[in-house]
Amino acid sequence: MIGWDALAWVLALGGFLMVRHEFSLSERVWITAATYVGAAVTLQVIGGFWTHLYLGRSKIGSFDEVTSLGTLVLGISLVLGATSFIAAPLFSRGIVVVMPMLALLIMAAGRWIFRATRGEDRRRNVEVPGVPALVYGAGDAGHQLAGLVDHSADPPYAIVGFIDDDPSLRFFRVRGYRVLGRGRDLLSVARRTGAEAVVLAVSQASPQLIQDVNDECTAAGLELVVVPPVREMISGRLELDKLRAFNVADLLGRRPIETDLSEIADYVAGKVVLVTGAGGSIGSELARQVRAFGPSKLVLLDRDESALHATKLSLDGNGLLDTDDTVLCDIRDREAVCAVFSRLAPEVVFHAAALKHLPMLERFPEEGWKTNVLGTRNVLECAATNGVQAFVNISTDKAADATSVLGQTKRLAERLTAWYAGQTGMRYLSVRFGNVLGSRGSVLDTFRAQIGRGGPVTVTDPEVSRFFMTIPEACELVLQAAAIGRPGDVLVLDMGEPVRIVDVARRLIEESGKDIQITYTGLRDGEKLHEVLLSAGERGQGTEHSLITQVSVPRLEPGDLLATHADLVQVEGALPMQGNVAGKGVR
Repeated sequence: MIGWDALAWVLALGGFLMVRHEFSLSERVWITAATYVGAAVTLQVIGGFWTHLYLGRSKIGSFDEVTSLGTLVLGISLVLGATSFIAAPLFSRGIVVVMPMLALLIMAAGRWIFRATRGEDRRRNVEVPGVPALVYGAGDAGHQLAGLVDHSADPPYAIVGFIDDDPSLRFFRVRGYRVLGRGRDLLSVARRTGAEAVVLAVSQASPQLIQDVNDECTAAGLELVVVPPVREMISGRLELDKLRAFNVADLLGRRPIETDLSEIADYVAGKVVLVTGAGGSIGSELARQVRAFGPSKLVLLDRDESALHATKLSLDGNGLLDTDDTVLCDIRDREAVCAVFSRLAPEVVFHAAALKHLPMLERFPEEGWKTNVLGTRNVLECAATNGVQAFVNISTDKAADATSVLGQTKRLAERLTAWYAGQTGMRYLSVRFGNVLGSRGSVLDTFRAQIGRGGPVTVTDPEVSRFFMTIPEACELVLQAAAIGRPGDVLVLDMGEPVRIVDVARRLIEESGKDIQITYTGLRDGEKLHEVLLSAGERGQGTEHSLITQVSVPRLEPGDLLATHADLVQVEGALPMQGNVAGKGVR
């Protein structure tokens, strides 16, 4: 590159003199011109090393490198131009004005030829061509993917063309690969080009688009590969080894979750934070995320010693359980809970302990009452008595228009939290969201176990749908909600579009490669066909975060609840589904 840049100055001088003067210059001007070129080349080499241009500062031919090159040439032209005007008044002014531009043009042309030739050589020199693939999406992700394939010594895919739904890109080319059609032309283009795979390079693809493309690929026997969302990449840069097969998480969509780290840190950093249900899926992930904000102490509380041990081990690799930051305690035991609060003095509480399996609670409603209602009341009472500044009750979408024991008990927990917020004036609030994908005992566990046994996979109804979110996304938004919530709020997380359970089952069956049947068992007692995030009488209000909505629930005084406990076990311990608690209106 040094030799080419030096030659560029000579060629620029020759071209200028031939066109402008036809080489008819006096001997003195020839000497001056040669001196100018010699000085320019010298400054080019010195400046190139000083700015690291020739030491690998930027990729050859990249925008950054050409920008640095242009800056260097401009500097040389200004220095030599000023010197020439002062030292040689009769010097051709055209040389100092036009020649640097010609030199820069020649330098850039050489780099363009280098990049173009090198790229073609790499394509030709691939010993084992990759799988012929169509790329769906000619945007930024598609450009990155094409560049990676072109510059890889052993690319897994050989791009045969692009597909994009934008009609204005009909003749568009991405690094020489042409856009061959729109999404509706996917199968015909695949047959025409001999594609064996489709790479979905749309980083914010909707669940419906992903499902539609997957259905087409499955029907045609094409492999579907997806570019991961930005949150799964490093600094937003795509890597070939990050491409992966379409999985269940892709059904949820790819909304970026943005959180204000400073707001979260303000109420967590340096505080004593207690997480109930820390052995569960949500509780353990909350503990992991809270730990990153530097609390003075993170207390893990659970009644399951094995789950508590697993969480502690995942946090710091210490499984001895001999420190006071791991607490074995059942939230049903009020005295034990209050003793923990009195001894450890937590300032922030995340209450994730609960019984959550809907069919079991329909069979044993009294157990749901003891844990989800009385247990929550115990934690709230001990928190208020011991001066807890912030209390976050983890709720569920089943609390909206509750038809099940689970929903009604969690609804009561929300109302109790609101009452304690009113009594203390502290930030006591609830956060409501839907099913968490991959949590312990979730539908994924059930389906995978059924697939492992050879089937069938049981789904209640072909149209049943649920809101889903991944565990990290849910916990991240819980932390953000707690930062912006006000006392007594119920904050509802935007769960995106609901997903049909049968689509999740089909995706898992496809991943297994097995021939598994799906059978429909019918909705169970208390179960809805479609969940909602807000009750019919609730009116959501926006918050400063686009994915969090605020609603209000009527407060429920603990005394009113306890006074009617005897009425809740009238029929074989069943929690009444349609009645109310002492006229207070459970629903």
